[in-house]
Amino acid sequence: MILVSGATGNVGSELVGQLLAAGVPVRALVRSADAELPAGAQAAVGDLNEPASLSSALEGVEGMFLLSGYRDMPAVLERSRAAGVERAVLLSGGSAVASDLDNALSRYMLASEEAVRRSGLAWTILRPYAFMSNALRWLPQVRAGDVIKLPFAPVANAVIDPYDIARVAATALLKDGHHGQTYRLSGPESLLPADQVRVLGAVLGRDLRFEAQSDEEARAEMSVSMPAEYVAAFFSFYVDGTLDESEVLPTVETVTGERPRVFEQWARHHRDAFPSAGATAATMA
Repeated sequence: MILVSGATGNVGSELVGQLLAAGVPVRALVRSADAELPAGAQAAVGDLNEPASLSSALEGVEGMFLLSGYRDMPAVLERSRAAGVERAVLLSGGSAVASDLDNALSRYMLASEEAVRRSGLAWTILRPYAFMSNALRWLPQVRAGDVIKLPFAPVANAVIDPYDIARVAATALLKDGHHGQTYRLSGPESLLPADQVRVLGAVLGRDLRFEAQSDEEARAEMSVSMPAEYVAAFFSFYVDGTLDESEVLPTVETVTGERPRVFEQWARHHRDAFPSAGATAATMA
């Protein structure tokens, strides 16, 4: 039995589907009993921020997929080990390569990684670059018109499909040889924000146009939806240049034996989430 946390999220949902397709019993850790899950997945209500809530979820589990950033990760891992869990795959992030503990994003990822390394479980850590699925955040602009205004215009990123992150996670959970490994994961091409907008427009049959957002506009917009320390972290990464995720890495293919998907493939798989050619602002509202 594999326990998947974040089972309805970008990576977790892909991992649940892949494990089920491989005939592996899957238990999805969710916060609500009415969460939508694919047929065949068991639901277990629990919260990684409340380790005591995990007792029933951990019964019979041999491997688990964890997200970073929970407030008492050592307690979660100790409870898991005591319940008989043998393997853990942690979803960290590319920013964990930074050593600046003043950076809030790097700090919580590194803390989670350290807890996993000390857990006594056979562990694997995944450090993916930015997700292709971040393009779903553009939906309000895509619905409103053809201009997509985005921050950090000069910053190229070898964005990765969550599907490929899940493939690496499944491999590490189901096959030997990945214990003690920290895998940096990228997609197969390095793209500027303008490149991603162009590709998405071509897939949708729309003349989407990229417009660079100023740093001042970006800071003001981001401050509405995230804590100030996280805004500062992103500006450190992408304006001060403390994080470079432009390098294309071979890791996905090395681990899984298959090349990762390009952004166009992601866009085609998620085309129905976006309004296509011929839709009007009125029909999209």
